[in-house]
Amino acid sequence: MSKNLLFASALAGPLLFGWVDTAMAGYSVQTVIDPTGNNFINLLGINNAGTIAGFDNNAPAQGFTLVLPTTFTPENFPGAASTMVTAINNNGSTAGIYVNNITVANPLGITHGFTHIGSTFTTVDNPLSTVFNQALGINNANETVGYYAPTPAGNTNQIAYSQTGGLFIDINHLLPSNVNSQAVGINNSAVIVGFYQPTATTSLGFLDSGGVISTIDPFGSTFTQALGINSAGEIVGFFTDAGGVQHGYVDNNGAFLPFDPTGSVNTTINGVNDLGQIAGFFTDANDNVIGFVGTPVPEPAAPMVVALAGLIGIRLRRRNSDRHQPGQAAAAHL
Repeated sequence: MSKNLLFASALAGPLLFGWVDTAMAGYSVQTVIDPTGNNFINLLGINNAGTIAGFDNNAPAQGFTLVLPTTFTPENFPGAASTMVTAINNNGSTAGIYVNNITVANPLGITHGFTHIGSTFTTVDNPLSTVFNQALGINNANETVGYYAPTPAGNTNQIAYSQTGGLFIDINHLLPSNVNSQAVGINNSAVIVGFYQPTATTSLGFLDSGGVISTIDPFGSTFTQALGINSAGEIVGFFTDAGGVQHGYVDNNGAFLPFDPTGSVNTTINGVNDLGQIAGFFTDANDNVIGFVGTPVPEPAAPMVVALAGLIGIRLRRRNSDRHQPGQAAAAHL
C-alpha cells in the first residue's frame, strides 16, 4: 500500500483566499511513531476515553487500538489477510476493513467492512456488492457508515451508505451528481459526513443531517474531504491548496482552522471526539507516515488580581478627576 490516505488522494486545486498556515494554534500535539519500524501508521478514530483506532502497514496491514503513549492492542478480523480499524465509539466498539480470499487469480482479494462489538466480529457488507465494502465510521448506537463498489479494486462507482441493524440506506442518491462518494463519519445524532467527487479529479465534503445535504468546502479547494464528526457537530478532514499540498482542518461550527503538525508536508485529520481531541496522520519530508493526536488547550483566564487592580486604578483615577470637576453628574461615578 502506498503511503497515502486510504480514502483519498491529494490533487491540486486553486484556492479562493489567501491561506496562512496557523499550524497547531490552540492544541497540544503528541506524535505516534509506527512501533513496527516500517514508518507507516494511520490514526483514524478517537473516542472520549482517548482510545484510538488505526492500523500500521506491516506488510500486510494490521489493525490496532491504542492508548497513549504506547499501549497498542492488536485487532485483526479472524482469518483475514489484512485488517484496518477505521473508527471507535465511546463503548469501545470498532468498525473497519479486512481483506481475504487473496489468490493468484484474484491478487486483490475481497474487501469487506466489519464491526467488532464486545467480543464479536461481524462482516458488514452491502448486499449490492460482494467484492468491495468498507465500514469507515461507527457511533454509540453501533450505526455504521461506509461505501461499496462493484469491482474488487473499489476505485470507481463508489456508493456511500449508512447501516443500522443490517439495513443499508443509500446516501449517494441524496448527493449532487458524482462519480464516487463515501460516507466516513457518523455522530451520536446520526449526522453523517463524507465526500463526493463531481469529477474524477475533484472532491467536496458533505454533511447529511436527516437527509438534508450541505456541502463542506471551507477553503474553496477543488479537493476537500470531511472525515469525522463529533456530537457537538465539530468536523475534521483535509483540503489541498493551489500547490497540491494537503492540509488538515478543524471546523468548529463554521469556524475553520487549517491544521498541520510541525514537520508535516501532507496532513490528514480523520477523527474527533466529544472533547475536541483530534486524531490523524501526516507525511514528513522523508516520506515517513506519522500519527498524531491533538488535544485542545484552554485559553488562560485573565489573572483576577491584575483585573481587580486595574479596576481599582480606574475608580481612583475617575474619583480624583471628579474632585476637579464639581459640576459632573453623579451618574457618571463608578
